[in-house]
Amino acid sequence: MSARPSRRSVMLGALAAPALIRPARAQEVSATDVLGRKVTLPAPARRIVLGQGRQINALGLIHPDPVSILAGWGSDYRRQSPDTFARYRQRFPAIETLPFVGDGATAGGFSFEQALALAPDLMVLSRSLAGTRNGPGDLVERFEAAGIPVAVIDFFLDPLKDTLPSLTLLGRLTGREEQTQRLLAFYEGRMRGVAARIAGAPAPGVFIHAHAGGAECCMSPGRGTLDDFITAAGGRNIASGLLPGATGQISLEQLIVSDPQVYVATGGTHMAKQGGLVLGLGVDRATAEESFRRLLARPGIATLKAVSERRAYGLWHLFNDTPLHVVAIERLAKWLHPERFADIDPAATMAEAAAFSAIPLDGTLWIEA
Repeated sequence: MSARPSRRSVMLGALAAPALIRPARAQEVSATDVLGRKVTLPAPARRIVLGQGRQINALGLIHPDPVSILAGWGSDYRRQSPDTFARYRQRFPAIETLPFVGDGATAGGFSFEQALALAPDLMVLSRSLAGTRNGPGDLVERFEAAGIPVAVIDFFLDPLKDTLPSLTLLGRLTGREEQTQRLLAFYEGRMRGVAARIAGAPAPGVFIHAHAGGAECCMSPGRGTLDDFITAAGGRNIASGLLPGATGQISLEQLIVSDPQVYVATGGTHMAKQGGLVLGLGVDRATAEESFRRLLARPGIATLKAVSERRAYGLWHLFNDTPLHVVAIERLAKWLHPERFADIDPAATMAEAAAFSAIPLDGTLWIEA
């Protein structure tokens, strides 16, 4: 016959049981952001505020309904990315009701007060908005003083360095680690493939004409951003020695004198009203070809040897500031080193990337002369 447990042992067992479960601790998530800061949440974030709306590009690659976990966002996305915003609005109508927290793409455009009023469980800031370029004061410190956790990510200023940690952080803090790991494997595999093929190849001179066809010629990347894409694709950015910052203006005369081996224009649906290069989601081939033809016929640009020798190309500008730049780098590499990438199909790579996306990614995203 077994001994009957004492009242004291029953009470101790009852007190110990909850300590074995700890549901709140089991859901705790943490990650390190691009500033080296450890960010810890009691549970995966469900009320995120994006300081720059464009960061939905990354969130939409790891979450099937990124709008459902947003409490607010920057208005820059709707203004700068009308084609992608239209796709999100069609798939997720609730995006129309998301409160704005100012325009995080412009100096002083972000509103700390509006973001704070939304009581987010996570504030996501880009590296530029957090203070390296145009942030209004130390936003990280201000939000943390108000009890709001802050994560800093970057796909723009230093994309080849910051993309992997930024995606890893977003995956962990939203509880989407499994899909994030699959995306990371795809990204790293493609980047390694490009690096292996361009090893030892001469680097042709490349000029990127950003937002091509606008009023002024010619906006171009200096260091970082699209400059990194050129380097990763096995090219040499001729504007990097002329521009001190991330972007700047190169005169048409400077472009003609430099006479690049390869000319790459970037464009988007935001360029349609200016008569510039139109590429992007939902853009048909005929529209893209006509806008590209007009661009290459412009005085000065038409005289470039790259144009006459059919080494002129067009690329969707919004590959910038998103992990999808891996596709743009592969596409650039094939243009710069066609013999080394003869068996590579960037369109197939894009289709593989689209399988991760919360929205359809069809349209004319690049073009050739």
